[in-house]
Amino acid sequence: MRNVIIFITAVFLGSCSVQKDNKVSNREVFEPNWESLQQYDVPDWFQDAKLGIFIHWGAYSVPAYGSEWYPRLMYMDSVEWGPNGDTKKIGATNMNQYHVEHFGSLDKFGYKDFIPMFKGENFNASEWVDIFEKSGAKYIVPVAEHHDGFAMYKSNHTRWNAVDMGPKKDILGELTKEARRRDIKIGASSHYAFNWNYFTYKKGFDTMNPEYSDLYSRPHDHYAPADQEFLTHWWNRTVDIIDNYQPDILWFDFYIDREEFMPYHPKLAAYYYNKGIEWKKDVVLQTKNFKMVTFPEGTHVLDIERGKMSDISPRVWQTDTSIGKNSWGYVTNWESKDANTIIDDLVDIVSKNGCLLLNVGPKADGTIPEDQVAILMEIGEWLSVNGKAIYGSRPWEIYGDGPTQVATGHHTEGKNKELTANDFRFTTNNGKLYAISMAWANNGKVKIPVLKTSSQYISSGIKNIKLLGHKKSLDFTQNDKNLVIQLPKEKPCNHAFVFEIEFEDKDQIALQ
Repeated sequence: MRNVIIFITAVFLGSCSVQKDNKVSNREVFEPNWESLQQYDVPDWFQDAKLGIFIHWGAYSVPAYGSEWYPRLMYMDSVEWGPNGDTKKIGATNMNQYHVEHFGSLDKFGYKDFIPMFKGENFNASEWVDIFEKSGAKYIVPVAEHHDGFAMYKSNHTRWNAVDMGPKKDILGELTKEARRRDIKIGASSHYAFNWNYFTYKKGFDTMNPEYSDLYSRPHDHYAPADQEFLTHWWNRTVDIIDNYQPDILWFDFYIDREEFMPYHPKLAAYYYNKGIEWKKDVVLQTKNFKMVTFPEGTHVLDIERGKMSDISPRVWQTDTSIGKNSWGYVTNWESKDANTIIDDLVDIVSKNGCLLLNVGPKADGTIPEDQVAILMEIGEWLSVNGKAIYGSRPWEIYGDGPTQVATGHHTEGKNKELTANDFRFTTNNGKLYAISMAWANNGKVKIPVLKTSSQYISSGIKNIKLLGHKKSLDFTQNDKNLVIQLPKEKPCNHAFVFEIEFEDKDQIALQ
């Protein structure tokens, strides 16, 4: 009978996938296999959104030392292990030394003992979402559970959750309710898979105490593959988040890109996408394919951590990075990037068909530090002037022009140099080309080589050029070397500067 229903529905819809116009199908289209899952289409709302906010907040913000990996590194008193079992250095980590000095031995004061200190007394979902909305972000992804195993939601599968311990609040739930009240998309991220090999098990550590194995995972051989009991528990926690919070975005960190998790991947994608159909909304699954392809192209949105793509991708993708240079979670020596760097990253990413998920790190008391808020406000101010080149835009024939090379791939952002007035990025929107100069030309003239008269990318004359934020049209000339634009005396904004170019032939830039 079920097969008959599926066949009738398929004839009616004329397709075996979520429809291209983003009207959600009313049937279970996806089976847990890659052939079926490659019928998935990334929804337009995500490709249009461009900027999201990531939130790393947990009990690791109590010691506020080193990074959000404090829970892991505090237990490494003789060897620092890398995430895949490699030896990074011999000897105690700085976090282990700091912990013993400030909190005592690891049998007396373990990570669990930070949780009662994690009160979040000043957390206010409305205030947070107000900040994110003013930043220009169109979606929010709170960390639902990090590697430490503490759930920032009302979990049905662990007592170590923010409703029963610590803040005594459903952090994910309150943020979800507030975001949806404002019609902002909101998701959830899961980093829990790495919990299996996150902590060190050693005599004299509280991680060996079976009373706390539901936080630290059960002691096992160093870097042994996750066993079936853990995999089942990970699956149950993941489904719990999906079912109870109906996230618009479901994001996963690197550790699920391991062999023992791979059989769950098509099952996970099918379950989530079919839930989206049940909820009558289009959802987005994001994973990293870290060091190996575990989700085939076209079955998810690829996320690149602290890095970018080298060119325009035919499929929408995402960079996740932090305002913090040195951490994702709040630390007392937090070093923020400047707004110019982040805006340049946003422009570069969008020109290549990507979105930017930008992380904030709140303090343990639930406040977002003023320096992070100031950067978000500066981004929002820039977007209020230049948003037409970002929101709802699509790539042009080429992403950019200019001499400065951009590092690409996971964890490469530290190699990048500052972009200059000779570097340009391009987007299109509503039949217009947006040429974005990455800095102000101090000589009063902008020269764009790729828009010269003999350019292979344009076949129509230029009708008009405006500088977003400036009221009047600009004077310009074209020759066989450059498009030359005369700048006004006053800058319309700070950071990147956007030229809106209208062509004589309206079909020069295809309408979306």
